Amino acid sequence: MSQTKNKKKMERFDVITNAIVILFAIVNLFPLYWLFTSSLKNSSDVVKMPPDWWPTTITFSNYADVFQSQPALRWAFNSLFVSGVATILVIMVGAMAAYGFSKLRFKGRNIIFIIFISSLMIPKEIMIVPLFRITQDFGMVNSYGGMIWPNVATAFGVFLLKGFFDSTPDALREASRIDGAGEWRTFFQIMLPIIKPGIGALFILNFVQVWNDYLWQLVIGQEKTMKTLMVGTATLMQDLNPNFAYKMAGATVAAIPMLLIFLLFQRYFTQGMTAGAVKE
Repeated sequence: MSQTKNKKKMERFDVITNAIVILFAIVNLFPLYWLFTSSLKNSSDVVKMPPDWWPTTITFSNYADVFQSQPALRWAFNSLFVSGVATILVIMVGAMAAYGFSKLRFKGRNIIFIIFISSLMIPKEIMIVPLFRITQDFGMVNSYGGMIWPNVATAFGVFLLKGFFDSTPDALREASRIDGAGEWRTFFQIMLPIIKPGIGALFILNFVQVWNDYLWQLVIGQEKTMKTLMVGTATLMQDLNPNFAYKMAGATVAAIPMLLIFLLFQRYFTQGMTAGAVKE
C-alpha cells in the first residue's frame, strides 16, 4: 500500500516538474519565436497593437533586402572563419597546456597554473585599450589575425580540459611509455581520444563565445567588409530607417547558425559537461 502511495506521489511530482520545465522552455523560446515571425512581417505589422501572434501576410522580402543591400554573406563568412579558426586554435593550445599541467611534473607547476587561471577573473573589457594598441603595433587592425589571436589567448580551455586529463588514469600514460611511445604520440593517440567529450564541450562554448563577441570585433574590424555578422547586424539596429521587420530579419540571420550548431552538437556538449564533473 505504501509503495502504491509513493508511486503516485512520484508520478505527481514528475507531472509538476515536467509542467515547470515546459513553462520555462516556452518563456525562453518565445523571444526566438517572436524574432522569427517578426522577420516575416511587414514593418508596420511589427509595431502593430494589439500584435499579430502570427504574420497575416508572410513575406521573405526582408531577408532579400538584407543580402542585397548589405554584405551579409561576407559578414557570415567572417563570423564562421574567425569563430572556427579561433576555436580550433584554442582546442590545440588548451589541450597541450592542460596535458602539461595535469600529467607532467615540473617545478612551480601549481603556482604557474594558479596564476594562469587567475586571468579568468580579469574582464576582457579592461584589456581592450592595451590589446588594441598591441594589435595596432603588429599591423593587424582590419585583419583576420587581429580578430582571431586575442581570442586564442584565453585560459578557459586549459581550465576545462585539465579536469578531463586529471580524470584519466596515469597508468595509461605509463603503459604507453613502456611500449616505447613518446610524449607526443601518447598525447595525440591515447590521451586526446579519451577526452573527446571535453573537446566537444569546449568547441561549442568557445565557438559561441567568439561568434557572439561584439566589443572586440567592433573595435578591430573597422571596415564594412571586415565586420562579423553580429557587428554587421548591430549596425542595422543603429540605422535610423524604421523598418523593424528588416532589422528582425538581420537578427534572425545572425541567430540561426548558432541554433543549428548547438542542436547538432548538443549530445557532445551534454556528455562533455557531465563527464568532466566526476573524477575517479
